Amino acid sequence: MGALDYISNFCTVTSTRSKRKPMQTVEIKVKMDCDGCERRVKNAVTSMKGVKTVEVNRKQSRVTVSGYVDPNKVLKRVKSTGKRAEFWPYIPQHLVYYPYVSGAYDKRAPSGFVRNVVQAFPAASSSNAPEENFVSFFSDDNVHACSIICLDYPR
Repeated sequence: MGALDYISNFCTVTSTRSKRKPMQTVEIKVKMDCDGCERRVKNAVTSMKGVKTVEVNRKQSRVTVSGYVDPNKVLKRVKSTGKRAEFWPYIPQHLVYYPYVSGAYDKRAPSGFVRNVVQAFPAASSSNAPEENFVSFFSDDNVHACSIICLDYPR
């Protein structure tokens, strides 16, 4: 079999096509003051290969690009317009447990948004502990669960 494998390596055709990038949405924070700035950023990103939609929200200083694109290339293209740009650093305020923790609250953030920082979320070990305790009270694996429940009811 060794000789056949050796010969078959010469006969096989390998494709050098690169895999297609996954469909994704990239959000970028860009300060835009006028219609010209907005148009320049939108045109720069729209001309990229793989871009499906571009949404510009000047009030929030936000550009949302959807398509088969590389996020770093989109950021580089926006920066090439001469504007200061960064990936969108905010998340909706209602998703955060501690929105006023140091580093999360940002006066420059759009209304209803806070910075995405680790301190705004509870630690993984402390958040699951109370929930696990309550769940184990009434599980089928706890043989004393019935006695705990039945103590409250008159017999």
